[in-house]
Amino acid sequence: MKGMILAAGLGSRLKPFTLSHPKALYPYEGKPLIWHAIQHLHSAGISEIVVNVHHFSDQIITYLKQDEFMDCQITISDERDSLLETGGGVRKAEWFFRNAGDFVVRNVDIISDIDLNDMIRYHQTGGHLATLAVRRRTSGRYLLFDSNMTLSGWENRKTGEQLLVWDKTITLQPFAFSGIQCLNSRIFPLITEEGSFSLITLYLRLAKTGGIKGYPETGSLWFDAGSGLTGGT
Repeated sequence: MKGMILAAGLGSRLKPFTLSHPKALYPYEGKPLIWHAIQHLHSAGISEIVVNVHHFSDQIITYLKQDEFMDCQITISDERDSLLETGGGVRKAEWFFRNAGDFVVRNVDIISDIDLNDMIRYHQTGGHLATLAVRRRTSGRYLLFDSNMTLSGWENRKTGEQLLVWDKTITLQPFAFSGIQCLNSRIFPLITEEGSFSLITLYLRLAKTGGIKGYPETGSLWFDAGSGLTGGT
């Protein structure tokens, strides 16, 4: 199985560090965030990894040339000309995942001990188009799921904005997105968005197919290094 680390962001929440470094190299417990992301993927047997880069990209590329990563085949998706957000970044890397079947995508600034093997089994058993790791934690924005954990909407608790996939009235459960997802390469022909766009925008558009599912993860560690948000069991 292949994986992708989304590392192209500007890391504005990590200033002043990101005024001279990419957020991927921000230290957490003595190691850069991207080291933790690679180790997390590798723990699930994922050794073919593509990393998208934009902000101070040369520093990331130089870091990934270390002998420490010889067990992994790391490829660069170059976004130096244009920052494409999460959805645009995955679309640009389509060539890497062609005929790959299922693959994992994770944000570089998430520290997590989510059991990726269990999440992958959940995704593959259901034959889902995409499976999003979610957890019950306090957040300003939530993804909304029905009783079968099918993505059914989104809401911003701060602004009151809400987007519902279904017209019918059903009870929906709010979960916060954990920044990690399993996808199937069948999703690429369905992407009509162009340029810079969010994966969440794509998922909400495709939600009526019923193929976008939530995986309620209960790992003991979840930490968003960019915002200081934490969550646990």
